[in-house]
Amino acid sequence: MPDISLTTLAVLCLAALAAGWIDAVVGGGGLLLLPALLLGLPGTTPAAHALGTNKAVAIVGTTGAAITYARRTPVEVRTAVRIGLAALAGSSGGAFLAAGMSTEVLKPVVMVVLLGVAAFVILRPTFGTAPAPGPASRRRTLAAIGLAGLGIGFYDGLIGPGTGTFLVLALTAVLHLDLVTASATAKIVNCCTNAGALAMFAWQGAVLWQLAAVMAVFNLAGGTLGARTALKRGSGFVRGVLLTVVFALVANMAYEQWIS
Repeated sequence: MPDISLTTLAVLCLAALAAGWIDAVVGGGGLLLLPALLLGLPGTTPAAHALGTNKAVAIVGTTGAAITYARRTPVEVRTAVRIGLAALAGSSGGAFLAAGMSTEVLKPVVMVVLLGVAAFVILRPTFGTAPAPGPASRRRTLAAIGLAGLGIGFYDGLIGPGTGTFLVLALTAVLHLDLVTASATAKIVNCCTNAGALAMFAWQGAVLWQLAAVMAVFNLAGGTLGARTALKRGSGFVRGVLLTVVFALVANMAYEQWIS
């Protein structure tokens, strides 16, 4: 356990709880959890330890949310796992190239895409409110594997913020899922990518396991509660949270790009 006060530990646990809820509903919990770790850990702690601990915490909440969704809403687990394995490969490629590429150049492009997505969701009130009849075609499934798997997985390894939100949007658009089912599917995909990243951080010894274990309890509670909230409130509620997270993500990236 790092040398932090009980007050700081309490704040980190509350951040883990809130991040679990947000991530379960629509993705983007890392926007809260990772900055909280970076601020709460002692200044001498390497950034990699914050990243590794973040993954160790997040995978617990994500798994809890995925199980909650799978029990209460129809999810094509086989399709989700196939997309997840593609995302794992994509994130590995993105992480490999990240060292030699300036992500600062890409962030403004991502912000423009996010604002375009927000405008689309606002102008299309029916987006993600009802699923298409019948199972997705083979062509749509392959497109989802390519876009939501390899494409967004690559983005996750290269830049990272908002990956869960992008997954929800892509799965809704490509597979014609409602937003609740898309969130459920995204959680299974996230389990795959988080597992790969956590294995790498653990191999490097960059996980604060004792702190992660304490925070994971709260993240699990938040993830389970968030999944139940989304299932109870429906796609309209998820749509509102989605727009809130998108604008928060744009603001966060703009701050990092031009102010900090």
